[in-house]
Amino acid sequence: MKTRNIILYLCGLLAVCSCADMFEPADENNRQEEAMYEESKYAHGLLMYGYDQLPYLTTTQTDIATDDAVTNLASGAYWNMASGGTWASDNDPMSQWDNCKDGIQYLNLSLSKVEKVKWAPSAASKQQMFIDRLKGEALGLRAVLYYYLLQAHGGYADDGVLYGVPLLTAPENGSSDFNQPRATFADCVKQCFADCDSAMALLPADYLDVENDNEIPAKYLALGAQKTGYNLVFGERSKGLMSGKIAEAVKGQIALLAASHAFREQSGVTSAEAATLCANVLKRIGGLDGFDITGNIWYKNKTKLNPDATEMPEMLWREDRHLNNDQEKENFPPTLYGNGRVNPSQNFVDAFPMRNGRPITDPNSGYDAQNPYANRDPRLENNVIYHGMTFKSTVISTGFNIPNDKNETNDNLNNMERSTHTGYYLKKLLREDVSVNPSSNLSQQHIYPRIRYTEMFLAYAEAANDAWGPEGDPTGVGFTAYDVIKAIRKRAGLGTDEYGRELPEGDAYLEECKADKEKMTMLIRNERRIELCFENKRFWDLRRWQMPLNESIKGMKVERIDPEREDSPLKYTIIDVEDRKFDSSYQWYGPIPKGEVLKWSNLKQNKGW
Repeated sequence: MKTRNIILYLCGLLAVCSCADMFEPADENNRQEEAMYEESKYAHGLLMYGYDQLPYLTTTQTDIATDDAVTNLASGAYWNMASGGTWASDNDPMSQWDNCKDGIQYLNLSLSKVEKVKWAPSAASKQQMFIDRLKGEALGLRAVLYYYLLQAHGGYADDGVLYGVPLLTAPENGSSDFNQPRATFADCVKQCFADCDSAMALLPADYLDVENDNEIPAKYLALGAQKTGYNLVFGERSKGLMSGKIAEAVKGQIALLAASHAFREQSGVTSAEAATLCANVLKRIGGLDGFDITGNIWYKNKTKLNPDATEMPEMLWREDRHLNNDQEKENFPPTLYGNGRVNPSQNFVDAFPMRNGRPITDPNSGYDAQNPYANRDPRLENNVIYHGMTFKSTVISTGFNIPNDKNETNDNLNNMERSTHTGYYLKKLLREDVSVNPSSNLSQQHIYPRIRYTEMFLAYAEAANDAWGPEGDPTGVGFTAYDVIKAIRKRAGLGTDEYGRELPEGDAYLEECKADKEKMTMLIRNERRIELCFENKRFWDLRRWQMPLNESIKGMKVERIDPEREDSPLKYTIIDVEDRKFDSSYQWYGPIPKGEVLKWSNLKQNKGW
């Protein structure tokens, strides 16, 4: 959410709390509604609260509860859930129940009042444009919040029915019946689709200034709209808000969730439908012609990370953040004054293939367990700090019992509270031009991607492969699952030698997968794991794919064979780090909060909880 939206939201709150009301109660308790119609900023605050309730305003939250990473802070809700076995219906750090339901209530309030508010009473065209935009935003945001609720709380009850959450499309008040049953998952998806469709009908695909009146939609021209008024409502100043293009992408995300293994039997959505909906998003950028060749390292593009910079072609929807160094303070290695909190796992590191494209388990890959980072997928170096890597002009040493020489740091494995537990530190998302040194503190601009085009390409590939196989394109989209994965891996630099030159056989492993739908499925999932790592996707992907949740976390111990000799060869040993205490027999589906089930008799709990 852009800074200006936060300001408008605060203005709305200020409108509620006038000085008079603080000391003298109104004659009747109805000022809120009456004031809303006269004070547009106050009414706008209802909508802004919907934006405020979107989850994951910071990064790398849920990944430490997956097989991709651990935290060196042996406490906290996510660590307790994953490694302490404390996940329960009354102790659920993944819950979206309260925040998303609160957001939906405010969005429903906004929708119920929007047409009565004096947005621009002196100009009929601007009044209608504001109504349409704010209504479209609210509907699109409601679909987003229901999507997060379905991810976190959709599941099968003991009666064998796949449920979603209570479906509320009108605001609740003191006389409402709060004992509402859960709607079926399929009905929730239908409502989300309807909200997305309505949002797309009301909103422009992108917020762009028009150059002349002829570019204004006919329905607003008929009301007397002019260029300045249209640009005020639908122009570039509104970038970052819910748009028609974003709503279309959200519909694709919901379809992919519904068509996944965990939900497809009763969701009413097929993989073919999900693929088609995701393809619609990609057609807007010309399919693979719009594929950003630097999209996998968007977080390194310093010139475009500033919120006021030109939009990144990789970003479909982004969350702008303030000038800070919070992420770096949490995750820089301790020698660089960070806390080293997120420690990528050996499991995650092993997911990166060799530069030739083959998995390290492939006998033809060329992988050397005693030189494990040589000739690997270049994305490994972009995402993970490993032993011997240079980061911020410093050679990082995560080794054990290795002398601090050759300008190496001493961020050793399990050396102190802030050191790594796995032998790795996080690199993705961190800006090297930030300093957290107390004597030379330096912040930079950060953004967080809500939806990247790479995510939508991967969503299409997953659904298309599931529906039609690696090379199927019965609807004439113009590209296949194979085409998408080929583009992603070529961008990564796979199928090349150590000098970056294309191998005579190219990406031979991809060509093998092209002939095998199941192998392509696993390859697509692995590419998604790598490309979207540490963006709060893995936790939900494992569950919708119904993959094992309790994979033990491994790390890497690096030591000199002879610790007394600086020229002694290094020895690499995979170590056990943490056991995961999940139960796949029921924890593919999250719980309904216990307190809610106890309060409301019509709420059915997911089985096992």
